[in-house]
Amino acid sequence: MQQRRQISKRTSGSELDWGIILALLLFMIIGLSALFEAATHMQGATAGVALRAVIVQGGFWFIGVLIIVFLLRFDESQLWRLAPIAYGLGVFLLVAVLIFYNRSMALATGAKSWFVFGPISFQPSEVVKPAFILMLARVVAQHNRDYPTHAVQSDWILLGKMALVFLPLAALIALQNDLGTLLVFIAIFGGVTLVSGVTWRILAPVIIAGVVLGTTLLTLVISTAGRAILSALGFQSYQFARIDTWLHPATDTSGDGYQTYQSLKAIGSGQLTGNGWGALKVYVPVRESDMIFSVIGESFGFIGGALLIALYFGLIYLLVRATFRAQSAFYAYIATGVVMLVLFHVFENIGMSIGLLPLTGIPLPFISQGGSSLIGNLIGVGLVLSISYQKKNTTFTESTGFSI
Repeated sequence: MQQRRQISKRTSGSELDWGIILALLLFMIIGLSALFEAATHMQGATAGVALRAVIVQGGFWFIGVLIIVFLLRFDESQLWRLAPIAYGLGVFLLVAVLIFYNRSMALATGAKSWFVFGPISFQPSEVVKPAFILMLARVVAQHNRDYPTHAVQSDWILLGKMALVFLPLAALIALQNDLGTLLVFIAIFGGVTLVSGVTWRILAPVIIAGVVLGTTLLTLVISTAGRAILSALGFQSYQFARIDTWLHPATDTSGDGYQTYQSLKAIGSGQLTGNGWGALKVYVPVRESDMIFSVIGESFGFIGGALLIALYFGLIYLLVRATFRAQSAFYAYIATGVVMLVLFHVFENIGMSIGLLPLTGIPLPFISQGGSSLIGNLIGVGLVLSISYQKKNTTFTESTGFSI
């Protein structure tokens, strides 16, 4: 086997991408402040309860930062070797949660997605997302090394390899009845596929088929006969209720549509500049997690919400820039997966908060309460930070299949 030789260019912490670190710092300040505000205005809550929620979330930030520091020590070859290990551990966790899931949370949410250890709950699918990104990036990089010229036949082989990575996770998440998380994995898969080099002679028909399938599903959902078919295929009643809420948010403002309706009222009441900090007046269920954007909208209005969205796009720009600087195919696929992870969460969470998309339980990255989601997102960003921190010239090898 050909040996790989590397010459490290990393000399000091000055090679850290401080733009990304600054963005994370801002998200931490905004997230902890919004959480305190939301928790303070929960029914029956006190300042002490809100402070404890902030301390717990701050603890998860601390753990996430430690993980980022640990990931900075991994160079490209080490991440390459880590990918199948992380993926295998992810599969194990998703199987384990189907056996040892918390029954009370499953009854409350309809999803078998959480372990509970005393006061701490853990959703393994959140930390499996970066493991999936790593493994998918390795598979695509290895394939493109073996087939440097893209052709229809070789691209179908690539899609088959990617499907073998994706389908086991998709099946396990589907068994959890967690449609929102499954959509995140689909978004990551789609983003990496688009940059993998697969010919448009394959992509165009697949995209058209996806649009047709989505239109067909929506048509089935809005008809009684169609819902009977979807129920037979495994769709749950709470999923139909979420779609009804999305399509007709004002028809049921006291039942399934209450959460969306209250979120719209809260954001709308903020108008252009908001009502100010500490002036939340509209009650929104689960405001501290799924509906945290309503805190920003009500407190700081359209301007505050727009600035938060601009910060997200600033982070995404920095993630993409780090990839181009690395000039590595393997890193490029990792960063693409992380960008899709963050982008889809932002798009879906804010979309459902303002009634443009159905409720899926997707948290707002770095802002919503929830340690599993926060750590999963910080792991993803940590992988990209290691790109700028580990600057090395790497020869093309049999053992890794990547090059600069």
